[in-house]
Amino acid sequence: MSTSIAGNRIDQIRSKVEPLRAAISGHPLYKRITGPAEVQVFMQHHVYAVWDFMSLLKSLQNALTCTQVPWVPVGTAETRYLINEIVCGEESDVDPEGRRMSHFEMYLAAMEQAGASTAEISAMLKAINAGAEPSAALQAAQAPPAAHSFVDYTFQVIAGNKPHVMASVFTFGREDLIPQMFYGLVRDLGQRFPDRFGLFQYYLQRHIEVDGDHHSLLAIEMVNQLCGDDPVKWQEAEIAAIRSLECRLELWNSIHDQL
Repeated sequence: MSTSIAGNRIDQIRSKVEPLRAAISGHPLYKRITGPAEVQVFMQHHVYAVWDFMSLLKSLQNALTCTQVPWVPVGTAETRYLINEIVCGEESDVDPEGRRMSHFEMYLAAMEQAGASTAEISAMLKAINAGAEPSAALQAAQAPPAAHSFVDYTFQVIAGNKPHVMASVFTFGREDLIPQMFYGLVRDLGQRFPDRFGLFQYYLQRHIEVDGDHHSLLAIEMVNQLCGDDPVKWQEAEIAAIRSLECRLELWNSIHDQL
């Protein structure tokens, strides 16, 4: 596929999702986060999106690389590089002290520092480790309904086992969105709560730095590689991108209502 054609396809998806992106990046939720209590509520909802992001990421790695023994080549070396590079950064980043940890584990540490409850997400993880399916684990842990719905869509995408669809949701619903979504919140938290929310600020800054400057570019190229010259795949990628942002907006609306 030529670079110009791929760029046009990406631009077309971006054009279609722009109203949703604008609604999310300019959501009134951010203005409602005025103190520690509001930050805690936000984190207790958002942590599920951090967790299922990792599940989507690993599903892409499973689809695009060989993760079994004996090893055999899977897909192309280009797509293997793209997903493995992103996995490395998301699963093995460094905290402010230079210790290796996933972004999910970093988020849990930030929640604890901020005084946000991790009881529900910990109960969900316990149920997952005991063999429960994600939806049942969320139900057992009494996760917020909107977070439950958000995760359910992610796992519907995973169950569909279409790498180009997973990559589109990953790129347009997650990686490519984060820099806009969190910029204002990072700036405000850094000014008003530099001590209590230091880890949360660091987590968000890492996403802006890594996702905005590196991972989002890799993810876009991954969509290009996986959709190729297939118009059906590009259409499916566009539909999935739109739905993923609709789910994000629904989650943001729910958190706003809680505040």
